[in-house]
Amino acid sequence: MSEGLDLPRVDRGASLPEAVRLARFDAALPQVLSALEGEGDAVALQSTLACLLWEVFSQASWCGFYRRVAESTLAVGPYQGPMGCLRIDFARGVCGAAARSGETQLVPDVEAFPGHIACDGATRSELVVPVRDGDGRVRAVLDLDSHLPSAFSAAEAARLEALLDEVFARRAGVAW
Repeated sequence: MSEGLDLPRVDRGASLPEAVRLARFDAALPQVLSALEGEGDAVALQSTLACLLWEVFSQASWCGFYRRVAESTLAVGPYQGPMGCLRIDFARGVCGAAARSGETQLVPDVEAFPGHIACDGATRSELVVPVRDGDGRVRAVLDLDSHLPSAFSAAEAARLEALLDEVFARRAGVAW
């Protein structure tokens, strides 16, 4: 899979209809799972997912993980895009809210989100999904940002939740 995913090329930042975005995700899913087969290292899994999801979500301006490094602190992990925030406290921002609550945060307008952290001032919308281990503990979050408003949907969030559950929570022996 060194060539990436077998998907039609789409320009970065393209605004595609939700049905097209979901079809891209569905077409990519078996390829993503195949690339991750047999891997048990959390960083290797996160690195590969950040790369492959970057290809799937053309509307994303940033795609990556923040890892839980303390009781209420996240540190930047593997990602694609411009520099991210290095550390995020659970009390701040969309990523902090997802880590703190353990619930996916779908934010169509980051300007309306209290306490939003502007790592990239051009970000307009965000989707953050908690990453749980086999015991249900939040170990990281997957963060997708976009320069487009309302760039992500509830259906995309649900698909990402299922993918992360399969890759991290239900996979035996993931080394964190």
